[in-house]
Amino acid sequence: MDRPLGAWQSHMGWTRHRGVGHNRPSVPQRSKSSQIDMHAGERASILAELTPPFTLLRPSEQLAPVVFCSPHSGRIYPRAFLEASRLDARTLRKSEDCYVDELFEPVVALGAPLIAARFPRAYLDVNREPYELDPELFIGRVPEFANTQSARVVGGLGTIARIVADAEEIYRERLPIGVAFERIERLYRPFHAALAELLETTRRRFGIAVLIDCHSMPSATTIGQAPGGRPHFVLGDRFGASCDAKLTRFIRDTLQGAGYDVQVNRPYAGGFITEYYGNPQRGVQSLQLEVNRGLYLDETIFAKSKDFQKLLRTLKDMAAKVFAALPLLLERRAAAE
Repeated sequence: MDRPLGAWQSHMGWTRHRGVGHNRPSVPQRSKSSQIDMHAGERASILAELTPPFTLLRPSEQLAPVVFCSPHSGRIYPRAFLEASRLDARTLRKSEDCYVDELFEPVVALGAPLIAARFPRAYLDVNREPYELDPELFIGRVPEFANTQSARVVGGLGTIARIVADAEEIYRERLPIGVAFERIERLYRPFHAALAELLETTRRRFGIAVLIDCHSMPSATTIGQAPGGRPHFVLGDRFGASCDAKLTRFIRDTLQGAGYDVQVNRPYAGGFITEYYGNPQRGVQSLQLEVNRGLYLDETIFAKSKDFQKLLRTLKDMAAKVFAALPLLLERRAAAE
């Protein structure tokens, strides 16, 4: 990739912003000995339960210049995390992109790799900068280069989230800053190193690489609203900055042709992964694909609905059509000239 992971800090120009006011309930603070125990417990929990931190499904032969990524479908909730949370496991799952990795797994048989996080986004969000950290969530000094004032951090949804989907506070007490470092170093960095390698290998082999970043969204737009408040799919290409408009339109038209309501960039234009990796001028296209959970999930019990297999077939068919159309959609400039 043209932006190696080791250069993130300097590339993003992160600085620490001071004097930010937050109107939040105070969180109790642990004793020093308790902080040390928690840090050690975090490391042990990660090593025992989240090694490796992701699954990587590769086809026997990669036949298409496409990489699929599911960063929020992880459903292994580490013991140390559950012990530190004031919420039960079921409530924590409200932020989970349930079964999105399984929805897209058929693309592997078509010739494309799929990488999926094993840990949940409520525990660590790889669709953020590595150090989008809320100082009020931690005990200890937050690094100077951390982004402490992004809209996501202020909203409680930084790299280490403070809340789940319904704005419920996750933790009983503030966390030692070492806990954040453990999660970032042992989970975040390996995930992104693997994703970057997949994209670079694909680009070298095919001349281009396409990243489809796969997510799901609640069927209702607000808490308590009846299902049906959102479109079936939302495609995010950062308003054309991360992906060629021809590819975005092709996927939109394919899904609309199958009878689905599809929006582009509203309400989701793409997160950190889409923005960071997408660089069409360098031959890397990146598109975020949000699936309405009402299409495949009973959201009250986090169980697959009767329509799960139907949507799985729809997404497999969409992928096959995209693979077939890519040579024409993304002709290299050299060939055109």
